[in-house]
Amino acid sequence: MERINGIKKLTDNRYLNLYELDAAFRDGSRAPYYVASRRKSAEALKAATHDNCPDGVILYGVYGQEKDKLVLVRQFRYPIGNYVYEFPAGLVEPGEDMVAAGIREMYEETGLHLTPVHTARPFFTTIGMTDESCGTVFGYCSGNPTNANQEGSEDIQVVLADREECRRILREENVAIMCAYMLMHFIASEGDPLAFLSML
Repeated sequence: MERINGIKKLTDNRYLNLYELDAAFRDGSRAPYYVASRRKSAEALKAATHDNCPDGVILYGVYGQEKDKLVLVRQFRYPIGNYVYEFPAGLVEPGEDMVAAGIREMYEETGLHLTPVHTARPFFTTIGMTDESCGTVFGYCSGNPTNANQEGSEDIQVVLADREECRRILREENVAIMCAYMLMHFIASEGDPLAFLSML
């Protein structure tokens, strides 16, 4: 049984669009299923191509001589009308690889220089509503934080958080779920927070 019998593009925006899928369910019934995507056409949706190329990149940056801080951003996000703690992140431009995108986005959002040590293949973000997937670049950061390179539409504060501050953030603040899990991992780790990468 075909699970998707057709795809219709409903909007035509620059960064994100809504698509209607003609979905066939396990019980034989059919109904529209709505998906947000960064893809530009119905033919390019991952439901059509089954290709998991990264739309964006998430940056796990360790900061400080003692490697005892994580680079976070506190960013205003319109869907919740409030600030949320996240890792620096951004879109992968056409023709750009994840590592180059990661270095660029870290500098644009935080003013810091990222020295990558590991990448993780793309994983899906909020799969119930979007086909977006993001790779992760892990590395060490240096330099002085600044928001001088941010776009005018961005409201981002750079945060260099040690383990105690990460505990406070998890208790008291809005946090993106991908960031929350990695903060828990950071809090529980000892020594170099990137040491676990040698086990992958």
